[in-house]
Amino acid sequence: MGDPTTKAEELALKLAKAIELGDKKTSIECAEHLAEVYAQVTVQLKHEAYPKQDIRLRVSVEDAGSLTAPITLKVSPDMTVSTLKDLVFKEYNFHPSVQQWVIGQRLPHDQETLHYHGIRRDGDTAFLYIRSAKQAKLTPGHLEKAQRQIFLEEVILEARGTGDVVEDDGETKQPVIQQEEVEPASRIQLPDPPKPPEEGWECPSCTFINKPTRPGCMICATERPEGYVVPDIYKPDEEELQRMLNEELAVMQYEQEKEIRRQLNYERLLQLDGQSLVPTDEAVDCPVCYTTLEPGEGVTLRECLHCFCKDCLKGTVLNSLEPEVPCPYMDDNYSCPGKLLEREIKALLSPAEYQRFLDIGVSLAETRSMNSYHCKTTDCRGWCIYEDDVNEFLCPLCELTNCLLCKAIHTNMNCKEYQDDLKLRAENDEAAKKTTEALAEMVQQGVAMLCPQCQIIIQKKDGCDWLKCAVCHTEICWVTKGPRWGPKGSGDTSGGCKCRLNGPPCHPNCQNCH
Repeated sequence: MGDPTTKAEELALKLAKAIELGDKKTSIECAEHLAEVYAQVTVQLKHEAYPKQDIRLRVSVEDAGSLTAPITLKVSPDMTVSTLKDLVFKEYNFHPSVQQWVIGQRLPHDQETLHYHGIRRDGDTAFLYIRSAKQAKLTPGHLEKAQRQIFLEEVILEARGTGDVVEDDGETKQPVIQQEEVEPASRIQLPDPPKPPEEGWECPSCTFINKPTRPGCMICATERPEGYVVPDIYKPDEEELQRMLNEELAVMQYEQEKEIRRQLNYERLLQLDGQSLVPTDEAVDCPVCYTTLEPGEGVTLRECLHCFCKDCLKGTVLNSLEPEVPCPYMDDNYSCPGKLLEREIKALLSPAEYQRFLDIGVSLAETRSMNSYHCKTTDCRGWCIYEDDVNEFLCPLCELTNCLLCKAIHTNMNCKEYQDDLKLRAENDEAAKKTTEALAEMVQQGVAMLCPQCQIIIQKKDGCDWLKCAVCHTEICWVTKGPRWGPKGSGDTSGGCKCRLNGPPCHPNCQNCH
């Protein structure tokens, strides 16, 4: 009996020849014999079975830091994944053990071809994930061994040549290398693989060696390490000088475009600032009436940037019960707190409507002010907010002086003369009689009092319980309705209200402010 391995090898060669010739019977017999002896065989198509063309494979590369970079590889459809890994190793120095390929949403095996996974024409794509050397358990020894292996394969391929030999019978066979022609690989003295240049920086993400002047990794775009310093003796080549020049030109162009955009934005801002109403830049729907507004038809409020049609904003202003008109935007979860600006309101209304809006605002302000006083001149719209120590109001509209104590205008008369004259006129003048009765009722209700010295009617406007008569200048205690001090005047504690003289206040209602 011969060597079983030799017999299996002969059957395998016979099987390959029978399949190539289409001999089914012989193919079945050979396959059965190989199966009986449990022969370990590999069935693989010859290169001649694949399309005779090189294609460009687009590869998206990603490293452990989630940084991606596109590359293009020149491959053939019959190339195996293992050969593809070697190609990437030779061109980009990524060891096969750190390469994880994804082709057609599948993880291919090393012996499978690119054609099997659908890589058949220019522009087909694949994904390459680069694991870290630590994750792949890759040591410098492994890397050096792989480099030597690739170099050895290149030497052997070069020794064997690339041409076919045609025999006399017409069959094409690979040339046979005699033992004496090529020295066994174990005895070939291989030179050390070329070392990468020392100049350059190593990418912390994908370990690619970049040129010293590159600001980012050429493969994964990771920024250059902060501590790296370009050597003084480094001289960039023409390609690097061109790249640096292009970057400078790109930066200059970017700065110029940025300055142009800044100037245009500034001019547009000045233009918008000069407009009372800011028009909408694009088509929007009014959130009040749901009308579709073309660009420029709507209004964008300056304070909150909500957009509306002019009619809805005008209606909001005319129906507002407040002098500050709120933004009408409202939905199920939000009500805008923004306000319409004064110039926006003025631009939305006609002059007459705007004047009525101002009048309503003034009227609301007067009504809601506790210390407001309206001029007593008939049909005069003048009013003021007075302080506690002010007794007169000169109306800026009618230019008449109002007495805040008497709540009247008594030109060329003091308060006593006016009240005495009022009593005399009350006998014949119905208006004076009503005024006199109103003053007496105020005294009776406690909102006014008679001066304890000159007997004119005095009203407390607001604030402190201390008053001073405008006629006789007597200091008065409002809660006791008597003089604040004794007969000797200010500081005389022998008379008056004696507030806090021995501790207690002058009256249960005393506000302790005099």
